[in-house]
Amino acid sequence: MTYTSTMAFHVNCSVQSRPSLFENIDRFKNRLSCSYKPLLKELQQLPMQLDVSKSIRNASVKLLDAFVDSLFQFADQPVLPSQSNFAPVDELNEPHAITSIEGKVPYDFPEGVYIRNGPNPLFGGLKSTSSMFGKTGHMWIEGEGMLHAVCFDKESDGGETWTVLYNNRHVETGTYKLEKQRAKPSFLPAIEGSPPAILLAYLLNMLRFGKVNKDLSNTNVFEHSGKFYSIAENHIPQEIDIFSLDTLGDWDINGTWHRPFNSHPKRAPGTGELVVFGVDAMKPFMELGVVSADGKRLVHKVDLKFNRCTLSHDMGVTERYNVIMDFPLTIDIQRLIKGGPLIKFEKEEYARIGIMPRYGNADSIRWFEVEPNCTFHILNCFEEGDEVVVRGCRSLESIISESCDMDLDKVGWVSGRLRSKGPVEQDAKHFKNDELLFCRSYEWRLNMETGEVKERNLTGTQLSIEFPMINPNFNGVKNKFGYAQTVHGLASATSGMPKFGGLAKLYFEETANKEWEESEGHIKVEYHEFEGNTFCTGAAFVPKEGGLEENDGWIITFVHDEDTNTSKVYIIDTKNFTSEPVAKITLPCRVPYGFHGAFMPIPSHK
Repeated sequence: MTYTSTMAFHVNCSVQSRPSLFENIDRFKNRLSCSYKPLLKELQQLPMQLDVSKSIRNASVKLLDAFVDSLFQFADQPVLPSQSNFAPVDELNEPHAITSIEGKVPYDFPEGVYIRNGPNPLFGGLKSTSSMFGKTGHMWIEGEGMLHAVCFDKESDGGETWTVLYNNRHVETGTYKLEKQRAKPSFLPAIEGSPPAILLAYLLNMLRFGKVNKDLSNTNVFEHSGKFYSIAENHIPQEIDIFSLDTLGDWDINGTWHRPFNSHPKRAPGTGELVVFGVDAMKPFMELGVVSADGKRLVHKVDLKFNRCTLSHDMGVTERYNVIMDFPLTIDIQRLIKGGPLIKFEKEEYARIGIMPRYGNADSIRWFEVEPNCTFHILNCFEEGDEVVVRGCRSLESIISESCDMDLDKVGWVSGRLRSKGPVEQDAKHFKNDELLFCRSYEWRLNMETGEVKERNLTGTQLSIEFPMINPNFNGVKNKFGYAQTVHGLASATSGMPKFGGLAKLYFEETANKEWEESEGHIKVEYHEFEGNTFCTGAAFVPKEGGLEENDGWIITFVHDEDTNTSKVYIIDTKNFTSEPVAKITLPCRVPYGFHGAFMPIPSHK
């Protein structure tokens, strides 16, 4: 499942110079004219350019704001006690020195910054709205991005003394600044809710702000050519200062990229180029780009000519290929206009994986039909003989889709569907919800010579994992080990929110030998389980400097003890995976659950 922004619409927005009402009308006409003609018939009669004074423009904006304020009522979404650590926190404004460390940071641990992104909604939490047209509400994956960073700096004498600092800060996108300036919720939720209310929210957001939704930047952090970026796939990346956490501005590759990035761009092995794609709800639905190793040029860009808007979150690379996922979780404005959901998992539709030469085009993609599924995260891809091997976290359904016949809490968390434990019928089979919604480690082998596809579940059905990671030095080449967060089924079902009660280490070249691991053809798995009522987010692999083996390193992760309301950072030796963490670092404040983390190895004194 994805825990990221899902609305991949992109229209440029500037807080300092916001487009006028009439410019936004023109933008809105252009964006939706092909799918929303009945509602835009009158708008299309407006002149393309109207010479109006600044005072009239300001009055128009004020009239629209007054209309929204009179028609829509904002309310806080309810938060269950079991959801308390999904609630937002305040910014610290400055780094705090860590004084409480149980165990010790290893002497050969690299200097650098462990950073994690995640939603931290403004104004106290996620909102819902009600009007005569129905209700809309934020999905649990929405909320402005907040960076949580732990800096590890070793004393210059080369000893074993570490200075450890913690800080947090919002990612200050244009829409973040806009709402902060207004000091109140302004964007209407425009993804989840009744179709008429969503369409009206879509229209009013577009007219007032030039875009249909906020730029959240709440999903991931990545590095390219020595610069660091925050990202969510509904907008282009924001460059950040890795130490101060200042937002430095949007990164559009020197004006050559004009649509959102995916949340997981991948560095190509060998060349160091960055491979990205961007999804949009309007054609072209998906474009792929290759960014130069120095980050200054877009060396390749191509329309992949999709015939639907696939909500694709991740991609893969090998030494020669780009790996593209086209699975049937879709965004469809026309479906919304007809009264259906904006986002839907269409299990009767096709699913395919595309293998594309690095600088290829739509015609050069070799497509492989696979069983319908929902896969948001790829663990790794590599070439082996005539095959391209793809490993990821696969589920049979999507936690953010309404296609299952489940009892959804329409005014609460969308993932309240996790709380239903009854069976669901799919393809004449009955599954419990967690069998459909939770992910398993899965492998596809795609033969480039014969076109044959081999699929298999690597770990059986008892282990549910997400947010996979590997030693980043092995991205795109064959690897022996993988790691992931393990889903705590009971805690997730109780809260209706995904919670991760431990970590898993996957041995791809070893076979399971325990009965409860369903050892028939499945791989060996080791587990690191946390204390009761303690859950993690943002786990990342930290390679050991000068390490000789792939699993020389550590897993670092944020954890939260819900009994004591205490947040910590754990460092776990990957070669002694089931043992106690080598260090438990107590943080000065609560860290809400979030999404992806990364370790950036860079000496802070440099």
